[in-house]
Amino acid sequence: MKIYTRRGDEGETDLRDLSRVSKAHPRIEAYGNVDEVNCLIGRVRPTGYDDVDGWLTTVQNHLHIVQADLANPDPDDDDPVVRDTHVEAVEEWIDTADEELDPLTSFVLPGGGDAGARLHHARAVCRRAERRAVYLANEEEINGEAITYLNRLSDLLFVLARLVNARDGVPEENPTY
Repeated sequence: MKIYTRRGDEGETDLRDLSRVSKAHPRIEAYGNVDEVNCLIGRVRPTGYDDVDGWLTTVQNHLHIVQADLANPDPDDDDPVVRDTHVEAVEEWIDTADEELDPLTSFVLPGGGDAGARLHHARAVCRRAERRAVYLANEEEINGEAITYLNRLSDLLFVLARLVNARDGVPEENPTY
């Protein structure tokens, strides 16, 4: 299989249903931002913590489902779509990680150790992906679970940034106003 097809040279690409759209289409923007989140998570691993790395590996696989879901304007029953079980898994990981952390009493400046800072960066890009998905949902019908997943994923990435920083002994910094 060749990597290049030349089909995108005029600024268009295929959706999952093989319809052609501009590479600037809101659907492409939405799943392109999800791809960026996935790449950033790939830059985080390995964190040095097996539980965190396992969660992040699963998240990366979930993000492929999110991309497929967003790339498909008319999914069939057997197409990959984000389900409530994906969101529930992320919520379980948030709760598990949060049990190890001191309660949050203030905003946290993004940063810390290498893994923590990268997780904060992934979180910020995840919020952008969520905004792009919301924009798409205002233009076209999409699976709302994809938006819910991205919202919850940004929470997970925030909690994991706090967790790896705490485990690494890196203190959190709070903003001064």
